[in-house]
Amino acid sequence: MSQNLSVKKPRKIRHKHLYLNRSPGGNIAILFFLALVGVFMALPLVYSVSSALKPLDELWMYPPRFFVHNPTFKNFRDLFDLMGDNWVPFSRYVFNTFFVSIVGTFGHVILSSLCAYALAKHNFPGRNFLFQMVVLSLMFSAVVTQVPSFLIMSKMKLINTFGAYILPAFCSSLGLYLMKQFIETSIPDSLLEAARIDGAGEGRIFWRVVMPLVKPAWLTLIIFSFQGLWNTSATVLIQREELKTLNNALSQIVSGGIARTGTAAAAAVIMMVVPILVFVISQGSIVETVATSGMKD
Repeated sequence: MSQNLSVKKPRKIRHKHLYLNRSPGGNIAILFFLALVGVFMALPLVYSVSSALKPLDELWMYPPRFFVHNPTFKNFRDLFDLMGDNWVPFSRYVFNTFFVSIVGTFGHVILSSLCAYALAKHNFPGRNFLFQMVVLSLMFSAVVTQVPSFLIMSKMKLINTFGAYILPAFCSSLGLYLMKQFIETSIPDSLLEAARIDGAGEGRIFWRVVMPLVKPAWLTLIIFSFQGLWNTSATVLIQREELKTLNNALSQIVSGGIARTGTAAAAAVIMMVVPILVFVISQGSIVETVATSGMKD
C-alpha cells in the first residue's frame, strides 16, 4: 500500500529592509550639513599647502588670495638649503624624530595596555585609588609638571638623552585611561575565565585574547601618541643640538622673521604630512574607542 508523502518545501524567509523614517529633504539637508562641515575642516589644510607653494609676491599680496596662482617649490628649496647650512645634518633631525616617535609610541601602547588590564580585570588593594589618581592626573598639563619632571630626570641621569623624550611618553595617563575603560567594557569576564580553565596563564591571556580584542583602542592610542611625539620639541631637558627633533630645528629656522614666511609655510606642511597619514590609516578606530571607553559619559 503506497502512501503519498507530501514533502513541504521550506518557505523562503523574506528579510524586511529597515528604512529610516526620514524624508528625502531631511537626507539632503544632513548630507549638505556634513559636506559643509567637511569643507570647513579641510580649509586649513588646503590653505597651508597653498601658502607653501606661493611665491613671495603672492604671500604679501593684499587682499590675500586663498589659492595659489603661480605655484613654485622655491619655499621648500630654501628650507632645505637652510637646513643644509646647519652643522647638524638634516637627516639627524629626521632620525631623532622618527626614533622618539616610534619607540615612545610602542612603549606607551604596551605599558598602558599592561597596566589597564591589571586595573580592569584584577582585584587588588588600592585599585580604585590608583585609577582615581590616573583620572586626576589628566587635569594637569605638561607645563605644570615641568619642574618635577626636570628634578626626576636629573636624579635618573637622563638629561640630554633620548630617555628625556621617551620616558614621559611611556608614563602618559591618557592612554592608560582609554585602555582601561575599553578593556573593562568590551571584554567579558567569562571569556577570561574560560581561557584560565583551558590552562592559559595571565601572559598568554593578555597577548592572545586581550590585545587582539582591543585592537581599535591601541590603534587610537598609536594615533594620539605618535602625533604628540612627532610634534614634540626640545625643552630644558635637551640642550645638545644633535639630540633635538625636526620640530625644534624647523622652529629655529622659521624664527628668522617675516623674510622666512614662505619657508615657515613649507615647514608647516612637512610637519603635518606624517601625522595626517597615520590618522588616515587608522581613523576608523577612533570612533569605536571613544564610544566604548567612557569618554562620552
